Parts: sequence; structure tokens; C-alpha cells
Amino acid sequence: MAAVDFTRRLAVGSLLALIALCLAWELWLAPLRPGGSWLVLKALPLTIPLAGLLKNRMYTYRWLSLLIWVYFTEGVVRATSDQGLSAWLAGIEVLLCTLLFVACALHVRIRLKAAGKEAIAADAAASARERQLPADPTPPQA
Repeated sequence: MAAVDFTRRLAVGSLLALIALCLAWELWLAPLRPGGSWLVLKALPLTIPLAGLLKNRMYTYRWLSLLIWVYFTEGVVRATSDQGLSAWLAGIEVLLCTLLFVACALHVRIRLKAAGKEAIAADAAASARERQLPADPTPPQA
């Protein structure tokens, strides 16, 4: 399905761009302290969902769409409080976060619509197997 592939590529691309932006911003472009700052560690949590997106795991798209709001909030705060290049980089962060959220939300919506209730139950069972938890025997209500 072309729409699923597009949203997957958009999510992976915007996540990689966001990781690169966080690294470049805090190491070279406009760090809080000359020579770089420890704030560069904010890029580490963004590397965790990358494997799940590349493996096309629905669960990763779901929780990443919630995690990204932390970065969105940081971008909005720094865009309105910082000046110069840092404010522009914060604006780019806000844009990338918005793209990533839209890509994740659309991806989940398209896949669920195409899959139906049986696939939702199978996805829940597979997720439970991965976490070694008992699966819920009743499918979720739409």
C-alpha cells in the first residue's frame, strides 16, 4: 500500500532529521555553552524508536506519537525564548516534530483501517508475546 509506505518513510526521515538536528544544534551550531553542552543527550531517547520504525512495528508508531510532544514543547519554548540561530533551530525542531507526529498518526490510522479487527487482535497478541505477557482474549471494540 503506497500510503503506508509513504507515512513510514516520512516518519523515519523526520526522526533521523530530528536526531541529526539535536546533535548538530547542541554540539556545533548553537550550544548552550561554548564547545557543546550536555543537552546533546536529548538525542538519545530518539534513537530508541528507530529500530521499531524500521521494523514497521505498530506499537512504536503509537508511543512515539506521544513521546514527540516533549520535543515539540522544548522547541516551542526555545523558539520563543532563545534568539538568533538557536531560535531558528527550535523552529525547525517544531516543524520536524509536527511532521513526525502526523506521519505516525496517519500510519497507524491507515494500517488499522486496512487491517480490521482481526489484525488488531493479532497485533496485540504479537506484542504480548514479545513482552512475554498473556494476550487479551477479547478483541478491542471499535
